[in-house]
Amino acid sequence: MTQQAEQQQTTTHACEPPAPRTGQPPRPPGTARIWPTSFADRLTAPLPGLRAFARFAREGALRPRPEGLADLRRLPYEPGPLPRVDHRTVAVTWAGHASWVVRIGGLTVLTDPVWSRRILGTPARVTPVGVAWSALPRVDAVVISHNHYDHLDAPTLRRLPRDTPVLVPAGLGRWFTRRRFSRVTELDWWDGADVGGVRFDFVPAHHWSKRSLTDTCRTLWGGWVMTDADGRRVYFAGDTGYGHWFERIGARHPGIDLALLPIGAYDPRWWLRDVHCDPEEAVRAAGDLGARRMAPMHWGTFLLSAEPVLEPLTRVRAAWEKAGRPREDLWDLPVGASRVLERSDDPARPSGSAPA
Repeated sequence: MTQQAEQQQTTTHACEPPAPRTGQPPRPPGTARIWPTSFADRLTAPLPGLRAFARFAREGALRPRPEGLADLRRLPYEPGPLPRVDHRTVAVTWAGHASWVVRIGGLTVLTDPVWSRRILGTPARVTPVGVAWSALPRVDAVVISHNHYDHLDAPTLRRLPRDTPVLVPAGLGRWFTRRRFSRVTELDWWDGADVGGVRFDFVPAHHWSKRSLTDTCRTLWGGWVMTDADGRRVYFAGDTGYGHWFERIGARHPGIDLALLPIGAYDPRWWLRDVHCDPEEAVRAAGDLGARRMAPMHWGTFLLSAEPVLEPLTRVRAAWEKAGRPREDLWDLPVGASRVLERSDDPARPSGSAPA
C-alpha cells in the first residue's frame, strides 16, 4: 500500500544478516525465534516525512485521473480451471494483485492471499478474484511478503484451516498465532524452511511494514524463492523497489525459472520509487535475477496509485521487447489465467494471455 502517516524521517542504511553457511539445513517449520523490536535498519532509504506528506496532499495524485480510468473495462480477466499437475510440474495461476496459486513439488501454495472485495483504505477491487475459493485444492502452505493490508488480509486467512503451514517475515508470527494458526514459521532474510519437500527461502526486498499508527517497521518484509526437489525455482517478489538485492538473490539462487514481479502502484514516482518497481525496473530486475521467465503482478486489481489502469501492461511489454527477451517468456497473464512449466523445460503452454 502507499505510505501512511506517523512515519519517522530517519536516514537508514541497508543492513543484512550474514548469509547462511553453504549446505545449512532448512529451518524446521514452527521454529520459534526472538526478533528485534524494529527492522528500520533494513531500509535503504528514509521513509517519507512531513514535507513529503504535505506535497502529496497538495498534488492529490492518489488515484488515476478520469482519462486513466477509461480502460477499466479492458482490464484482462479470463478465469479458467486450475491446471492438472503432478509433483514434478510447476504451474502458476494469477488470482489478482499479489495473490498466486503456485503448484510446485506436489504442493498448492498461496502467495499473499487476498480474496476480499475491499481492503482497508482502498476502493473495492476493479477486477474480481480470478480463482473461486471453492475451486482451490487443499492449501499446503501460505507465504506472506509483508503486513500491509493488500498483502495480509485477515478475512481471507480466516478461511484456512488453522493447521495450514504459514511462512512469514520475522516478527509477524504473533499475528498468526493470536489467530490460532499452529504451524507458523518466521524467517529472516536468507533463512529457509522445508515444507513437504519444497524449500522456501526468504530473501531481501526494499519495502516497509505497517498496520497501525504505532507499528512502523516492527515486522520484516521480503520475497520468497520456492525450489522443488528437481531444482525448479519460482521467485515471488512481494512488494519491492528496484535495487542491488535482485543480483544477490540471483547469485544465491541461480536458475530461477519464473519470477513473479510487481509492475504497478508506481505513480507519482517521487513518492513510490523506493518501495515499488515500475514496469521497466521490473524487467531489469528479471535480468538481474537471471530469471528465464517473468510474470507481472500487482497491477489491475486495486487502484493504489495514479498511473492509468492499463499503462503497467503496455509499458512492461515494451520494456521486455526492448530488452530483447523472447516474447513467450513474458507471462503477462489475465487475472484468473494459468501457465504450466513443463517437466521437459520446453516453452510453457498457455491457458490464457492478456489482450493486445
